[in-house]
Amino acid sequence: MAIRIFVTGGTFDKEYNELSGQLFFKDSHLPEMLQLGRARVPVDIRTLMMIDSLEMTDIDRELIARHCSEADEAQIVITHGTDTMADTAAVLAQRVKGKTIVLTGAMIPYKFGSSDGLFNLGSAIAFVQTLPPGVYVAMNGRCFEAGKVRKNKLTGEFEETAS
Repeated sequence: MAIRIFVTGGTFDKEYNELSGQLFFKDSHLPEMLQLGRARVPVDIRTLMMIDSLEMTDIDRELIARHCSEADEAQIVITHGTDTMADTAAVLAQRVKGKTIVLTGAMIPYKFGSSDGLFNLGSAIAFVQTLPPGVYVAMNGRCFEAGKVRKNKLTGEFEETAS
């Protein structure tokens, strides 16, 4: 069975407007990234929303949880903004059982060319195929359990917490 990938936005899919100097959303870069990475794993990509995670609401998180619960696939990757990724992971851990869900994102937009997004996406796809059911955050080659991870705003890295 394919891996379901839910797109929610975040830095992963942002683009740069050269005239205004602002970042914005257009289309997801996931198909291009998977092609560039020569991924041979069957995937089913669905865009749920294209928002910055700082703008994500409890209603948005409930929508993500509902789609995860209703998905036929047992393996799910979610692209998500890094600022509130740990929050969404915690909600999913409470609401969705019996599936392996891995959230990932990027610190630098894919379109900037020096993004960590391609590596993080590849890592998330590998982790979702090998980890037991549960909810995880995969960033920069590391994987963390939901409820035991945070983004360190000083270092820009994800780190394990006590709980």
